[in-house]
Amino acid sequence: MNQTNTTATGSSRVQHLGGWLPRNPQVIEQWTQKVMKLAKRNPKPLLPEIATFKEMVYSDPVLYANVQGMFSEAHHLKRTTPLDWEPEPINFEDFIILLNAIMYTAPEAYQTGALGNQSPAGMIGFPINALLAWPMATNYGYDVFSNALVNQQFKKILNYWSTFLVSPDSRYVLIENDPAEDVIAWLSPKAQKEMLQVAKSALGVEPNPISQDATFSEVFQCNPNDPYYGFKSWDDFFTRLFCESVRPVTAPDNDAIIVNACESAPLQIAKNVALSDKFWLKGQPYSLENMLNFDALTPQFEGGTVYQAFLSALSYHRWHSPVNGTIVKAYVVNGSYYLENLDQGFYNPDGPDAAGPNNSQAFLTAVATRAVIFIQADNANIGLMCVMPVGMAEVSSCEITVKAGQKVKKGDELGMFHFGGSTHCLIFRPGVKLDFNYYENMGLDAPDNIRVNTQIATVLP
Repeated sequence: MNQTNTTATGSSRVQHLGGWLPRNPQVIEQWTQKVMKLAKRNPKPLLPEIATFKEMVYSDPVLYANVQGMFSEAHHLKRTTPLDWEPEPINFEDFIILLNAIMYTAPEAYQTGALGNQSPAGMIGFPINALLAWPMATNYGYDVFSNALVNQQFKKILNYWSTFLVSPDSRYVLIENDPAEDVIAWLSPKAQKEMLQVAKSALGVEPNPISQDATFSEVFQCNPNDPYYGFKSWDDFFTRLFCESVRPVTAPDNDAIIVNACESAPLQIAKNVALSDKFWLKGQPYSLENMLNFDALTPQFEGGTVYQAFLSALSYHRWHSPVNGTIVKAYVVNGSYYLENLDQGFYNPDGPDAAGPNNSQAFLTAVATRAVIFIQADNANIGLMCVMPVGMAEVSSCEITVKAGQKVKKGDELGMFHFGGSTHCLIFRPGVKLDFNYYENMGLDAPDNIRVNTQIATVLP
């Protein structure tokens, strides 16, 4: 079987995909210590959702053994690697305290280096993932996070966090600096410059419409005369819209042109994809039945093509239609939150890798929370295709904004990730002849996004 024609490889050992966590693990260590100090200085009662999760673990001897085992196993195994100094909770009780404290915080923008000579370090966009990066990479962790009851309870916990992230209280990170903690405001000149650079460097078939001297308000819809630029919450800022004309649609009336559904970096293209495959193995082959939740339409895609790309933390997080057509079905599949491919963590043959969750991108298409949007393209040479945005870790809140029977044009919004984003797939039936645009090398180390709405492929007769 010809599973892939572009291998998703890269030097992930120093990289957290898309900037969702800082490259420098010392930043994560400092952040973890800060959260623990905050929890001790200002202790709060456990939220009901977290208290219920704690009680559930304590009342199930097998689950309790697995949960404590994943922290203990991670703590032990890390001592055998050069990464021993990286922090993590060493037991379930510490994790619960940190998890409870996170519920009252919003993701922060970080800098690194001495004061006056700092550079961007990324964001703690996946704070819970930061705590679980090594425990989830263990055998015990795999058992814990493949447990349906655990995932159901995490969904309730993350739903609570989402109520904070959509509230005005979450906006403090947009304007507050904390130099002592290397934190800068998201609307500070430095952070704006970083976000603008990501938008300016995105590639496409057309010249990038963003000029080098463009301001934040000329690229993103906002009100710079307001202290919060008009954003009502952290989530409102994170799902911000581009200004009109910033991301034009390539050949809107040409049904042979497929455009990018997300502002994203290309990961890989797979051909002759199997209906069912062993997606949990190191090669992480795509398994269509698992990806599409055994939908009745799935068999039509056996032997077809999958294009996958991942989203940047500093970019745009809405999804758009890659074709002109009609929505056939659109729904969300609930999945796991912190499950990763075992061959990508401690048991990676190339050595333990803190970026294991990132390297599990193909694996996540079969197990993580995802939106499944079937579109009947107007172009008969495409026919039925599927757009599948996939959430990762706490970024598993997929909102679909279209419904069955709705006509869509290329570039029309289909939905969005809330509180961040992860990866997405375009899935085509066998027999669809696709000529892809290769703007750069694909893989986990792809340096630039491909612009949303720009051409990524041509459909041949």
